[in-house]
Amino acid sequence: MNIEYHKRFSPQLGRDMEFKVYGHSGRPCLYFPCQDGRFFDFENFHMVDVCAAPIEEGRLQVFTVDTVDRETWSAKGGNPHDRIARHEQWYHYVTDELVPEIFWKNAQSNGGKRARGILTFGCSMGAMHSANFFLRRPDLFDANLSLSGLYSARDSFGDYMEPLIYDNSPIDYLSNMPWDHPYIRMYNERRMIFCVGQGAWEDELKASTRQLEQVVRSKGINAWFDYWGYDVSHDWEWWYKQAAYFLPWLI
Repeated sequence: MNIEYHKRFSPQLGRDMEFKVYGHSGRPCLYFPCQDGRFFDFENFHMVDVCAAPIEEGRLQVFTVDTVDRETWSAKGGNPHDRIARHEQWYHYVTDELVPEIFWKNAQSNGGKRARGILTFGCSMGAMHSANFFLRRPDLFDANLSLSGLYSARDSFGDYMEPLIYDNSPIDYLSNMPWDHPYIRMYNERRMIFCVGQGAWEDELKASTRQLEQVVRSKGINAWFDYWGYDVSHDWEWWYKQAAYFLPWLI
């Protein structure tokens, strides 16, 4: 398997940011790690093994992003405005700096052909990031796989609300999206999957997923919501099975 490591200085964040690339060609995928995770977790937690076949066959090329969660979503004792402002800088690092490089590198890997969009994928907090990037920028991302996510910013920011928090809280901004917003048509031209178990440590996540589903259905947005059994816990062993099940449909 072709594996590359890259480090770039980010003007948005004012620091070096790292990412890895897995695969030599195929559909581009941006993988978001779990909360406080790092760009190498895709490999260290063996999700790369689940994706090995399509990667080695040249059907999937995965880019793994680094996060700043410890400064943002996890820093619950910090100033909420500063935390969400830092998150927004990271958001723009991804969309304005990393995504253009993903499109460029992926096109070079595919004979110069630029992909229509990038698949977003993540588990737990990574599922929230994955969904949020897809929903905010369907012009850049054309598919999403979110496993066991919370889709409201309230878990991290409580009742505090300001425009930047609203813009990063999918349940909130989708609830107020006009039915004729152009993004709704774009969503329906793309594919998105939200999956959650009903076992240990999944109750709050299941409730959030159901709330998101209600909002999505009310807007006439097509999406696949799947609720796995009561034996399905919030853990890697199930995310491996879910990824293996859903990714072929998205690739």
